[in-house]
Amino acid sequence: MDAAPAGNVSVLTSGPTTFHVIGTAHVSERSVAEVREVIHRVRPEVVCVELCKGRYDALTQDKSFRDLDVFKVVREGKTLYLLAHLALASYQRRMGAALGVKPGAELLAAVEAAREVGARVELVDRDIHVTLKRTWANLGLWKRSTLLASLMVGGDDDGKGKEISAAEIERLKEHRALSEMLAELSAALPEIKEPLIDERDQYLMSGTEAAAQGAKDVVAVVGAAHVTGMKEWFGKPVDRDRISKPPAPSLLWTVLKWLVPILLIAGLVWGSFHTDTSLTSMLLTWALPTSICAAATTALGGAHVLTILAAFVVAPIAALHPLIGTGMVTGVVEAWLRRPTVKDCEALADDIQSLRGFWRNPVTRILMIATLSGIGTIIGMWLGVYWVVDMV
Repeated sequence: MDAAPAGNVSVLTSGPTTFHVIGTAHVSERSVAEVREVIHRVRPEVVCVELCKGRYDALTQDKSFRDLDVFKVVREGKTLYLLAHLALASYQRRMGAALGVKPGAELLAAVEAAREVGARVELVDRDIHVTLKRTWANLGLWKRSTLLASLMVGGDDDGKGKEISAAEIERLKEHRALSEMLAELSAALPEIKEPLIDERDQYLMSGTEAAAQGAKDVVAVVGAAHVTGMKEWFGKPVDRDRISKPPAPSLLWTVLKWLVPILLIAGLVWGSFHTDTSLTSMLLTWALPTSICAAATTALGGAHVLTILAAFVVAPIAALHPLIGTGMVTGVVEAWLRRPTVKDCEALADDIQSLRGFWRNPVTRILMIATLSGIGTIIGMWLGVYWVVDMV
């Protein structure tokens, strides 16, 4: 087997099968033209694209957020996960808007060109939800927060953000520029690079090889950042089962979720027996700042007065019970009081491109309220612990 690059196309051979791997930029008009040209010239039996079923449906049916069930998202504790998904989608749409190219246009062009030449289309990327969950699980709380903030404020209030030229996009497809970019990503956020790039290199290459099924020519259309890694994994065994599953909950985190409330309750009881302060007074000293901080941050998100009241009441309970989150309650209450419409969900794709739209849309407002109420609970809980310890 060998590998020979030809512009943005790498040619790999294995037995009777030749793989033409096209490295693209997802917001590049030149990539769209190149994909169509290669497929019509090679006329392969199989065309593999860097899409999973979910992303393909979102691109072809234009309803990525239309069927969003915000109640389910909040109840299942996936608020931060969805915010990350929206932030990434916003960033890519801003880039596409600056260049006048719909994100993923080259992937749709590959599907269309494949049908024109009678080739079989294979979706060879890992499920987007698994990728995001594995990426999210790799990040600590601080890096999650900073990543979300940087993505959300990456554009100006009008949603246009910093302009980027087509030449800059094309330069990113060059090997040296990509190597520099991936090296910077590895240094800054190695936790992201592994699930977002490295694991998918393996998944894409193994999926492409499996889809070939003895075909003479196969064209694979993938983001340029994946080409080098795919070439490294060409012809090698890949443990797809391991990287196809969402990450298991951390044992340490599971233990801490139960241990902290137990220690807190034990400390309050111990303090009531070994000081002149009653258990009721100690509970109030701890619970009041927990409730007040949760209510304050919930109000900061522009929540309904009943949602703020719910945060005040439930925060101390949620702080002591690992299976209850303040954000779950406030999110459901806010969604019930200000139920998002189908129109609101459809507007998400546009609204998330600006801070003003992000704030106005009821869906993102609910997510922010749920997140802020959880943050307030944590701040208030530890503030209360400090005051209780000071009493002792």
